Amino acid sequence: MSAELVSSALGLALYLNTLGADFCYDDSRAIKTNQDLLPETPWTHIFYNDFWGTLLTHSGSHKSYRPLCTLSFRINHAIGGMDPWGYHLVNILLHAAVTGLFTNFSRILFGDGYWTLIAGLLFASHPIHTEAVAGIVGRADIGACLFFLLSLMCYVKHCSTRNSSARTWGWILGAGLCAGCSMLWKEQGVTVLAISAVYDIFVFHRLKMRQIIPALYKRKNLNLFFSIGLLTSWGTALLGVRLYWMGNKPPSFSNSDNPAADSDSFLTRMLTFLYLPTKNLWLLFCPDTLSFDWSMDAVPLLKAVSDWRNLHTVAFYAGLFLLAYFSLKGSSNERECNGKSVMNGKQNANGHSCHSEMEYKTLEGKSSFASKEENGIKKHEILKLQLPSTENIVILSLSLLIVPFIPATNLFFYVGFVIAERVLYVPSMGFCLLVTVGIRALYVKAQKRFLKNLVFCSTAALIVFYGLKTVVRNGDWQNEEMLYRSGIKVNPAKAWGNLGNVLKSQSKISEAESAYRNALYYRSNMADMLYNFSGVIQWVFRAAPCSQLCSTLFPAFGHPTTWALRLELCCDVDPFMQDISWRAESR
Repeated sequence: MSAELVSSALGLALYLNTLGADFCYDDSRAIKTNQDLLPETPWTHIFYNDFWGTLLTHSGSHKSYRPLCTLSFRINHAIGGMDPWGYHLVNILLHAAVTGLFTNFSRILFGDGYWTLIAGLLFASHPIHTEAVAGIVGRADIGACLFFLLSLMCYVKHCSTRNSSARTWGWILGAGLCAGCSMLWKEQGVTVLAISAVYDIFVFHRLKMRQIIPALYKRKNLNLFFSIGLLTSWGTALLGVRLYWMGNKPPSFSNSDNPAADSDSFLTRMLTFLYLPTKNLWLLFCPDTLSFDWSMDAVPLLKAVSDWRNLHTVAFYAGLFLLAYFSLKGSSNERECNGKSVMNGKQNANGHSCHSEMEYKTLEGKSSFASKEENGIKKHEILKLQLPSTENIVILSLSLLIVPFIPATNLFFYVGFVIAERVLYVPSMGFCLLVTVGIRALYVKAQKRFLKNLVFCSTAALIVFYGLKTVVRNGDWQNEEMLYRSGIKVNPAKAWGNLGNVLKSQSKISEAESAYRNALYYRSNMADMLYNFSGVIQWVFRAAPCSQLCSTLFPAFGHPTTWALRLELCCDVDPFMQDISWRAESR
């Protein structure tokens, strides 16, 4: 348990500097203005409203059904009111718990060696988690991941007891219930059922792709396919109920939230949607540039095949295909186990034996339990499970990376964002496992002690850099002004506009005016920014002649029709300005 404790402690320590942070960005709508958190609102409303407190069947609903997360916010509100400290504390504790569970799951794949600890430390320190942990609304992703792992661990127990104990059906029931809870924290939680099936087929039973069809005709595999059938049925039922509960209608979003979805060109939509997973993977590899919002023009649309970013797309899918192909195809005679090179399964490392293909075929027909006679009483004890091969771990890791991300790909329905860092919280588990497998493979291939030490030192440096980036990024989430300033590089229009609102609320009128001007410079058709800017200008020139106000507004808005609209809002009681707005509209 030492690896679990160390990893959880690191996950806890790295986010302690968020305890003094304020509510930021989406926290206002999900917590500060959400009526479902108030004691006078019946708690049952949580199960009929979306994440933001709007009735699910309402046309303006976001359709984000996360009642367990909203319930946790309500408990926070009942205990500490609107003090953000308590909300941040719960997020940090949940992240520490998820880190411990993930490290414990990694032990099933890597054993008791250093690799389990490395996987846990990578997950604890990865900067992509800052939005989910430092931003309070990210609790939905953390809670979903917690029950995701609990469901997966229950299914692992089901697999190990399937042929020998009646309790096995209790474990699969627990897996199903936890999967349902994960989905009630956030929609992508239901994908754990698919991950459980992958674990059962490719890790527990160690089947190759070519062996799956023949396995259907083997009677001894009936329990396997019965379990897979249960997972499929339960997943279908959960999705059906979820769709029914949200009114059988997908949500609708503004074109600025997901510009590609609003494009009239099929080629633009296809190229952009194919490219976005590549961008998300790069954020996992190199989380150097992070942002609170990636909407609008943060990721320019790919409108032509000649766009050089298509090369990234081709390289991404080619690499993914090759990695999956060679992992599913099977392994050679040489394998590695816990950092030891293994030939034909004869090596034993750290107390875990690795078996060759022939040895495994001999073992797989035997029960996972052994009986022994003690004092005339028969007892059953579980044989220690052999560690999966590198190929098995790669298949599971790819599944963890890809499957939970599928709801965010716009493949089945359009989503209300271009990129959302907190959506990568669950898929990052697969990424951390892949990186750990890669590090282990390098360590095994290295023949000299110097090279092995270099691999370990590089890994330690990576974890340290990840941790430092996480602490620094947490500082951006201290308050909304710092958060929006940090996002100017990625999404200048949205960041400057939101910053203008913050500065206006702080009565920093001249700075707010400058922020609104910058926002309109990058995106001139934002109606809310135009309205806010006109309000600031009206306040600045409240004692000035309307002609001066007019000369200030005209260059900012850039189009006569827009002038007319804004001037009517600003000067609706001034006949002179009304006359100017009429003349501007007629141009």
